[in-house]
Amino acid sequence: MGKERRLLTLVICLVLGGALTAAVLGATRTAGPHAGAPAGAPAPSDYVDIRDVPPAPAAAPATPADRSDGSPGSVAVDCGRNEQGHYNEDNLVVSPGLRAGAHHTHSYVGNLSTDAMSTDESLAAAATSCAGGDRSTYYWPVLRRLDRPGVRPHETSAGHGNSGEIVPETSVRVEFRGNPVSKVVEMPPFLRAMTGDAVARTAGSDAHVRARWGCSGSPDRSTTRYPRCPEGDRVTRTLVFPSCWNGLDTASAGHRSHLLFPGGNGVCPTDTFPVPELRLSLAYEVPAGVPVAIDSFPEQRHSPRTDHAMFVNAMTGPQMAAVVDCLNEGRACRT
Repeated sequence: MGKERRLLTLVICLVLGGALTAAVLGATRTAGPHAGAPAGAPAPSDYVDIRDVPPAPAAAPATPADRSDGSPGSVAVDCGRNEQGHYNEDNLVVSPGLRAGAHHTHSYVGNLSTDAMSTDESLAAAATSCAGGDRSTYYWPVLRRLDRPGVRPHETSAGHGNSGEIVPETSVRVEFRGNPVSKVVEMPPFLRAMTGDAVARTAGSDAHVRARWGCSGSPDRSTTRYPRCPEGDRVTRTLVFPSCWNGLDTASAGHRSHLLFPGGNGVCPTDTFPVPELRLSLAYEVPAGVPVAIDSFPEQRHSPRTDHAMFVNAMTGPQMAAVVDCLNEGRACRT
């Protein structure tokens, strides 16, 4: 009889233990991988006081020979700062045709129609936020305040642990630069480009980490971590794209082999040609001490090293030709 009671007690314990485990797992799945769990948030080491970041060494001035052989001009493209509220969870470059394929929210300037279902034809026919008529699309993951909940549709639709109030861009600078040692050639229509590594935290290498973070009051200091800026400074992000084209393709598997970065001396790899270098410079008003994070995949835990951006060239032939002429002639232009 005692043996039967002990067996009954063991069965009851197993049943109750299984029910409790199921309830905990169910609650975890419902809440999501980051809810209430510091493991889903950026690590303390992902932040740095900008005053602890050493200044970058001053760049050597270009010699007359460099200026004559290179393309020292610049072209600023005025596309606003996403005043239209163009957000979605799509990624036309990486996952075309797949709704919510990014699993996090992107912010856009330029082409106002861009989503996962966009085509070359739809981009060419759409409206744009760029004052000069550039229909290209430029986009990147949103930056969020972690001290405030997101309540608007585009703040709550991403899921996957991406939560918090989206911080709007205070300024967005879209700029094309030349090559320090060569003339540039035109980008082909509808060239796809990507910079940065959305899976850098788990990649095992920082080879594709490109974004630099900083504070507006310390332009000579940059970091791959989230900067803690003094009161009154803006948080800045700078994303530079590869600018050596293989001369053949507008896209490639992995999105990295048709466009490469030049070497440190500015020389493009063999069998590639220098094209205008796209540089996105973003700035945000963030009160001192407020924690921020970019959207990411859950396992990337909002690491600042996963910052990235995408671009699709939808300029007309004459628009791209004007960019190339300005760069090769060494002028400072604005469109």
